[in-house]
Amino acid sequence: MPHSITVLLGGVSAERDVSLSSGLRIAAALRERGHTVRCLDPADGVLTRETEHRLLAAGVGSAPPSLEALAGMSARSLSPTLGTLPEVTGADVVFLALHGGQGEDGTVQALLDMVGVPYTGSGHLASALAMDKHLSKVVLRAAGVATADWIMAPRDVHRLDAAQVGRALDWPVVVKPSKQGSTVGLNIVREPGALHAAVVEAFRYDDEVMIERFVPGRELTVGILGEAVLPTIEITPVKELYDYECKYTPGMAQEFVAELPAEIQATLADQAQRAFAALKLGGYARIDFRLDPAGQPWCLEANTLPGMTPTSLIPQAAAAAGVLFPDLCERIVQLALAASRDR
Repeated sequence: MPHSITVLLGGVSAERDVSLSSGLRIAAALRERGHTVRCLDPADGVLTRETEHRLLAAGVGSAPPSLEALAGMSARSLSPTLGTLPEVTGADVVFLALHGGQGEDGTVQALLDMVGVPYTGSGHLASALAMDKHLSKVVLRAAGVATADWIMAPRDVHRLDAAQVGRALDWPVVVKPSKQGSTVGLNIVREPGALHAAVVEAFRYDDEVMIERFVPGRELTVGILGEAVLPTIEITPVKELYDYECKYTPGMAQEFVAELPAEIQATLADQAQRAFAALKLGGYARIDFRLDPAGQPWCLEANTLPGMTPTSLIPQAAAAAGVLFPDLCERIVQLALAASRDR
């Protein structure tokens, strides 16, 4: 049955360009399935088809937008009025293709709950919890999901004690904003002298910064679609770090179905499902892991609105399970409508 669907995309987070690419692909796929689709950018309003084609052709750049550019967009953002816009209130379902910021931290989800509009992905509490890396790791550990040791950096970076960090976590460590995605502001720090600069850089993107023990090994991700665990995807970037450039630049990383012993595959599936349940996620999500040389998986984070770009991992995992992109988008819509009926 065709529906009226509004795709929310773009926004004013550092992942704006990724969101535009995800949302425009989703819109095209849903139109292919016969739905009436509008694309609404909280930073720019409803997109014309001409604008959609231009943005889709531009793709995702090798670096996120500057903080200055995003600040300018924030000043004119429509986000405070989203709940009154007819494109939102008149939709059968809102497909959330926003990444990072208010689109993924539960703010938009809470607004849509208040106006009673069904939407894709997790609810407002789960979205906020998964977005906060510190809180999510606390919950994951309590649920028996292995995650690397970490400490939170002091807001006053002059109080940062590199020697204390080294004693607690050893070197190297990973420094990252606690509530960002797409490795924005993330750095691997190998020696004490580089820690201060990395923490200062991460604080440019968030008011909380995590310092985490670095886990060597293989980069893996497990997608969940409804109650189905999708094939595990392995990523081998051309650089040591699977950073923003490697994620969204074709040819900068190889992604393929991981070849793993049955017992490790079973452990990954169990850990992904435990994480999904513990964080109260819904619809679909992607759970990221590192597999250390001893064969132990360590959960890095859960993504409640994973990328849907040409190089993104959930579409690749779905395709490996025989689910083509338009069918994937259709299933996500149906999961959202079913969740709305159950509430």
